[in-house]
Amino acid sequence: MTISREQNDLGLPDIRRSLDHYYMVTRTDAEGLVISVNKNFLNVSNWTPKRILGKTIWQMFDESKQAQDAIHMIWEQLKEGKTWFGTAQKLKRSGETYYTNLLAVPSMTEDGMLESTMFLELDITEEVHLKERLEQIAFIDVETGLMSRHKLEVLVNEMIKEEKSFSFVYLSIDHYYTLKELQAGTAETELTQAFANRLKRYFQDNPIARVGGSQFVILTPFGDWYVQGFLEFLEQQPIYVGNEALPLSISGGIARYPEDQKSFVNLIEASAMTLEEVRQQGGGKIVSLSASSHKVLDRRSLINRKLLTALDHNALQVVYQPQYDIASEKISVYEALVRWEDDELGTVTPDELIPIAEANGLIANIGAYVLTEAAQLAVKLEEKEGNPHVSVNTSVREFSNNPMKDNILSILQETSCRPNQLELEITEKFAFQAEEEQSIIQQMKELQDAGVEFILDDFGTGYASFRYMQHLPISKVKIDKVYMNSLLTHPKTQQLVEGMIQFSKSMGLYTIAEGVEHKAQYDLLKTMGIDAVQGYYIGAPVPAETLLK
Repeated sequence: MTISREQNDLGLPDIRRSLDHYYMVTRTDAEGLVISVNKNFLNVSNWTPKRILGKTIWQMFDESKQAQDAIHMIWEQLKEGKTWFGTAQKLKRSGETYYTNLLAVPSMTEDGMLESTMFLELDITEEVHLKERLEQIAFIDVETGLMSRHKLEVLVNEMIKEEKSFSFVYLSIDHYYTLKELQAGTAETELTQAFANRLKRYFQDNPIARVGGSQFVILTPFGDWYVQGFLEFLEQQPIYVGNEALPLSISGGIARYPEDQKSFVNLIEASAMTLEEVRQQGGGKIVSLSASSHKVLDRRSLINRKLLTALDHNALQVVYQPQYDIASEKISVYEALVRWEDDELGTVTPDELIPIAEANGLIANIGAYVLTEAAQLAVKLEEKEGNPHVSVNTSVREFSNNPMKDNILSILQETSCRPNQLELEITEKFAFQAEEEQSIIQQMKELQDAGVEFILDDFGTGYASFRYMQHLPISKVKIDKVYMNSLLTHPKTQQLVEGMIQFSKSMGLYTIAEGVEHKAQYDLLKTMGIDAVQGYYIGAPVPAETLLK
C-alpha cells in the first residue's frame, strides 16, 4: 500500500485521530529525517521533540548490526514505494532497547520518488521479554526447537568440567535479512526453521543451539573436514522459495576446547572473531581460529587479568606529548597518554588498553589516575614555563556511569590545578552518544563554564557529523593523523585537510593537526592556516620527570 500526495492532502481527521490514539506514529521526510512524532511515541521511547525532530530514523533503531541492517532494508523498500511490516528493535533515549510491531508506509511523488514516510508502531517489549524468559526456563528456542543460548552455556560448562574435547562451531547465515525479504508471502520463520532442520539432519546427535536471529552453534567432537562438509550438504539440500532454490551463503568460525580456549565466554568470543574475519573476506567459508587471532585473544585475556593488579601497584605510566602553537611559536599543550610496560606483555598502548578497560569497568579508575597525574604536572609546569595546558582523553563510559563533572572538579581542587589549564579530548563516538544524552551535555557545559575546554579528537573519521560543532561545547578540533600519511603525496588529501581547516576556522574553532612527523608536513600545514601541530616532528611522548628537567 502506497499513500499518494493526493491522498495525503485529503486530510482524513477521524482516521488520523484514531491512529494517534492507538499507535506510536512517526513521520519522516524523503531523507529519513524525523519531521513529526505523536505523544504515544514520546511516552514509550522517552525521547523529547527537541532531541528527536530533525534526527535520522536510523538513530531511533538499536545500534546492533542486526537492527541497523533491518532499518537499511526497510528504507530501501520504502524508496521503491513498498510498505514494510515486521518486528523492529528500537532504542530509547536512555539507550535501552525496546521492541515494536512496525508498519512503514511510503508517500510517493507523481514521478515515483519518495516524498515522506509514516511509521505506525505498537510496543511489544513485554511480550518479547516474556518469550525470552520462557525460553530460558525451558532451555529451548521456540521457533526452531534447538537449544537456547542459556542451555548452551550450561552444557558447555558441563563438558568442560568433564574435560571432554570438542569443537565450538559458530555459524551465521550471510545476508539474512535480505534473504527473508525474498520470501515475500511466506511465513516469517520459514527460512530459520528450514535452515535449522538442515543443521539437525547433518549434525544429527551433536548439540545445536540458536544464539541469535541468524546465528547457531554446534558442539562436535569431529574435525574441520566434517564441519566444512556442511557447506556441500547445503548445496545438495537447498532451501526453496516457491520453485527456486534460495542462494544461501554460510560463514563460520571454529574454536577448540581445550587447545584454543578453556571457557564458554572465550570459546564464543574466539569463534565469533573468526567468523567476522571470514565475513570480511567475503564469507561463504567455515575456518578455524587463526594463529594471529589466537595471539590477539590470548593477549587481550592476559591484559584483562593483569590490569587490576597493575592499577593497584601503580604500574601504569603517564607520558606527555607536546603540542606546538604556530602563532606564539611555543609549546602550548601537553597531551597525557597512558602507557603500561609489563615484563610479560611488553608495551601496552592506549589503543589496546582503553577498549579493554571500558569493557571490564576499570576505565573510570584509569581516567581518574591519568587526570590526577596530568593536573599535578600542570601545576608544576606553570611555575616553570608560564601557562601551558594539559589535555586528557576521556571516555563516554566515564560520563555515562559516573558523576564525572564532580569527579573532575574534585581532582582539580585537590591538586590545586585551575580548570582553565585542563583540556578534555573526546572522540566522535563520544560526541555521537553525548548528543543523545542530555545529562552528558549538561556536565560538559558545566565544566566549560568552570573553564575546562573540550577538543574533538580524530576529526574527519568515524561518524563525522558537523552537528557536534553546533550542539556540544567544543572549542578545538584535532585532524586525525591518518591524513598525514598521504598529505605530501595526494592532492585530494591536501584539499580535504585544507577544507577541514577552513571549515573549522569558519566555526571559530582552534584547529590542530596530529601525527606530524616531517618538516615538509609542518610547512604545508602552516601555509594552510593550521593553528597547532602535534607529532614526532615536535616531540615524542616523554615522562613528567623529563619535562620538569
